[in-house]
Amino acid sequence: MTLASMTGFAAVEGALGATAWRWELRSVNARGLDLRIRAPEGRERVEAAMREALKSRFARGAVTATLRVARAQGAAASAARLDPAALAAAAERLRAAADALAAAGLEVAPTPPEALLSMPGVLVQNGAPEADEAEALDAAMIRDGRAAVEALAAARAEEGARLSALIGDMIDRIAALSDRAEAAAALRAEAAGPMLRRKLSAVLDSLDPGAAPDPQRLAAELAMLAVKGDVREELDRLRAHVAAARALLGADGPAGRRFDFLAQEFNREANTLCAKADFHELTAAGLELKTVIDQLREQVQNVE
Repeated sequence: MTLASMTGFAAVEGALGATAWRWELRSVNARGLDLRIRAPEGRERVEAAMREALKSRFARGAVTATLRVARAQGAAASAARLDPAALAAAAERLRAAADALAAAGLEVAPTPPEALLSMPGVLVQNGAPEADEAEALDAAMIRDGRAAVEALAAARAEEGARLSALIGDMIDRIAALSDRAEAAAALRAEAAGPMLRRKLSAVLDSLDPGAAPDPQRLAAELAMLAVKGDVREELDRLRAHVAAARALLGADGPAGRRFDFLAQEFNREANTLCAKADFHELTAAGLELKTVIDQLREQVQNVE
């Protein structure tokens, strides 16, 4: 299995009768799952269904789903018609409100006709969908919305395949640089004699002039130098992290957070390696490791 990216785009168009629509889905990086659904007023069922579809398909990413609705190409424009029942109901509501205000001693101005006509449901567009047709429209928009979700998932998977190859190459480079660091550590061991004498001289210079060296302190200083220069533990941990990263590349499910943690661990070991190096070849390998690990940290930010 390949990784999934958090970035992608998908668009799906549809139409039913005189209504056409277009879904556009965009996804970018985010720490969690951030959903933003933009649909015309009155499409609450569509919005709710789309939210559930996105939540069931993705674990991370900032996803924006936009639904644009328009008249289908070639559909005739419709004029508005008056709904007498809705007009009577609106007038009754206004009359009741006026009576209540008058009873409270408040003067009520006459209601202009245009105010009545602007109330919801009084003017209806000819050809406006009936309840059954509106439900069918919602169902069709939901179906196309789910298709757009799958198209976005495919786009994220395609980008994830490229990411997987790139991250795999970086992990291989980290493994090769770890081998190079180990070889440099072996070279350093061969040159340990002169280095140790130089460090021992520095320890002796730090003692009081003319004082005989304290054997216990000298032994402690030499032991501390040996511990400070030992990079075996860092090399072992780097190899363990490489194995974990390779296993994660083939694992099922979202892996971005775990990859981010591994990148931090890689960086910690590389920093310690450089701090302990005290040898040109080992320092060079450590610095190159840090460069590759920084690139890895940047790329895993895109992984779901």
